[in-house]
This record gives sequence, C-alpha cells and structure tokens, in this order.
Amino acid sequence: MNYTVKPAFTHEIERIADFAWSSVNEETFLDVAWAYYYFSVQFRENLVVARELFPEDENLAHLEREECNTDNLSPWPGVVEAGEPVDHDEFMRRLLLLSPIADDKRAMFEAAGARYLEATRAMDPMARALSIASYEDGGLERTFRAFLQAPEFNNPALKAFRHFLSEHIRFDSNPDEGHGALARHLQPDDRILPLWQSFADMLVEFAPSLRQR
Repeated sequence: MNYTVKPAFTHEIERIADFAWSSVNEETFLDVAWAYYYFSVQFRENLVVARELFPEDENLAHLEREECNTDNLSPWPGVVEAGEPVDHDEFMRRLLLLSPIADDKRAMFEAAGARYLEATRAMDPMARALSIASYEDGGLERTFRAFLQAPEFNNPALKAFRHFLSEHIRFDSNPDEGHGALARHLQPDDRILPLWQSFADMLVEFAPSLRQR
C-alpha cells in the first residue's frame, strides 16, 4: 500500500491553525497582528528574492504587482486612501498605529521582530523563493481562515487586520487566476520548513497565551 507523506512544513501550518483562535482575547489578537506585520515584511523580501532568482518569470512579476505598491487593499479608514498604492506590509504597519500599545511592549516586539528578520534574511535564497508558493498556494489561506475564527473586536486595528486577512483569502483562493496559481509552479519542499517554524514560533513569542485546542 502506498502512503502519501505530507511535507514537514505542512505540519507547521496545522500547528498554527490548531491554536484556539475562537477563544483569544482582544490583546492577544492584537499581539498576533504585530507578529504578522514582521511576517509580512519577510514575505515581501522573499518575493523580491524570488524575482531576483527568476527575473523572466511573468507570473512572479504579476504577483509582485499584486503585493507591492498596489491599491488592492484600499480604501481603509486611517490606513490608506482610495486608490493609494502601498506594499502590503506597509498596510500592516499603518494599521497597527490605530491601536497604540505600551512603549515597553512595543520595544520588545521591535527587538523580537528584528531578530526574526535577521534570521530569515540569512536563510538559503532558494528556500526563501520557494516559500512564496507555500504561502500563496494554500498555506496562508489556511492560516488566515484560522485567524478569522477569533472573535470580532471593536478595535480599529483589528478591524483593519480582518479586512487584510479576508481580502488575502480572496486574492489567493481563485484556482485559476489567484495568487496561488501565480506561484505554485515553484513547487516548495522542506527546504522551507525553517521559515514556517520561525513564523509559528514568533506567534507564540508575541502572544504567549496562544494554546492548542
């Protein structure tokens, strides 16, 4: 009998999805948004790496136009004006300003985020490029659907974060024209495992109260 062995990185995706998202409180979900901001910086940087490795790849060029200097998340009150183009990580950075946190907590997040980015920037360039396929072709959709199980809070930053998540599910999920279709030809393998592990670990570092179901 033949068994299909899932790549190890998919277990990290399920690890994230299996947190008890429906029971997180407002503070924890805001902490998650802070962690995701640093992931979003890493995403953009990895996409740049992929474009450098595959400069003639029209699908990746199209994906870059959808993720960088784009108005596809606009408008959102207090974040972007109608038709204003921004990188998606810039959208995240701005939305966090809608709900300021204590200076000492912000300093802790900034230090942890800098460590995370230093580590991801040191990883193998091909692994960084291949990670884009895992993110766009199902991995982040699975993650975002899990995030959206959190309660809806009357918090301006978290309302904007939910908009970001919902729109990205829409961007990624079209089987023929979505972001997943633009990236899946890269065919990720377990060279990308450390990138998913570091994301899952960062979520727990930023939001220690996250727990498995």
